[in-house]
Amino acid sequence: MSELERVYAELLARAPENKIEPRMAPMFRAMEVLGEPNKACPVIHITGTNGKTSTARMIESLLRAHDLRTGRYSSPHLVSVTERISIDGEPVDDETFVRIWDEIAPYLDLVDSELQANGENRLTYFEAVTILGFAIFADAPVDVLVLEVGLGGITDATNVADGDVSVITPISLDHTDLLGDTTELIAEEKVGILKPGGYLVTAVQPVDAADVLLRQARELEVPFAFETLDFKLLERKVAVGGQMLDIQGQAARYDELFLPLYGAHQAQNATVALAAVEAFLGGGAKELNVELIRQGFAEVTSPGRLEIVRTAPTVLVDAGHNPDGVQAAATAVKESFGFSRLVLMVGILQEKDAAGMLYQMREEYGELVEDLCLTQSSSPRAIPAGELANLALEAGWPEEDLHVTEDLEDAIEWCVGRAEAGNDLAGGVLVTGSITLVGEISLLLKGRE
Repeated sequence: MSELERVYAELLARAPENKIEPRMAPMFRAMEVLGEPNKACPVIHITGTNGKTSTARMIESLLRAHDLRTGRYSSPHLVSVTERISIDGEPVDDETFVRIWDEIAPYLDLVDSELQANGENRLTYFEAVTILGFAIFADAPVDVLVLEVGLGGITDATNVADGDVSVITPISLDHTDLLGDTTELIAEEKVGILKPGGYLVTAVQPVDAADVLLRQARELEVPFAFETLDFKLLERKVAVGGQMLDIQGQAARYDELFLPLYGAHQAQNATVALAAVEAFLGGGAKELNVELIRQGFAEVTSPGRLEIVRTAPTVLVDAGHNPDGVQAAATAVKESFGFSRLVLMVGILQEKDAAGMLYQMREEYGELVEDLCLTQSSSPRAIPAGELANLALEAGWPEEDLHVTEDLEDAIEWCVGRAEAGNDLAGGVLVTGSITLVGEISLLLKGRE
């Protein structure tokens, strides 16, 4: 066992990522005993339902183009836990991850002991990784931290930070058992990251959610910028390898921005990211250097988000994890790729709206998809492939179109075979449903290169 594997095993021994503790006191206690690494640098804090990680990566790239040393904290990871803690655009090296963990572990043991003495559960996996992230960023040190929430906002472990800019990507229904069953209730949770002295930048939202955000910004007397009212996407054109954007920011217009990502949803994420960077660097009133903005966008990557992991036939992976994510990906696939036929490989985690996602896939892809492979990742939270097949039938998928397998190698071979069946070189495969499936398929296919 490597040292990284040892540390990861210690983290996994804690309550798993989907066992959320709606509490903040243990995180503040951990920050206190570690010397408040959460206050070591300015923070851009990001929440929302869809687009958080892509928006975070865009903000990070724009800041790096301005010669700032960045930290980025995001979740979940595709392949390695170190992906969650990035410095200057790259996952923290294994040695630093292990070294800082070993340095802070005794302090976490102290917090654990205090919690257990009070009859509470010890720090969870997500709380522990978040604490480790703050410690690594403080040790680096970084000039600015781009911080993505894990879930919700007000009681998310990341909310021990006070964001200089709070960014809210599009809100929709997800994790309704924890956050509420209306976008208004979910917005009330997510706007909890907004703090006095901050700055709110938000994507277009449902009316009830937008009302919540505006009310909170006014109550805290912080400046705010709403997409379409204060900044907006002016034009978007499909281009080879991505798209060209013209964006009206808060302070200026920025034209001919190449974004090497696909889909209208990524154009929206880019628009929000640019407004957030304007807010951070110049309070929303200072025009930024358009050449640096172009450089920042041109260097963006977003692994697992309509990422091509194989050609001939093209295999795309996309971590769309709810019906809205499915819809956004489908629109982008039909717009940006000239597939004559598309094969779907789907695996979904238990806490997700699997029925809604499978129905949305049926509605969105129509006649383009005649083959659906139901499978499962190695995650203990994965819905068994057989159960997923039953949900697909209920969602209207014909039984003769389904292939059910728990073996990912078999899933790949079947999907590639079906994509090539047309003999026109225009078939493709889309792997989607959960980030755990996307990560495992990406690792399998990239390992064959």
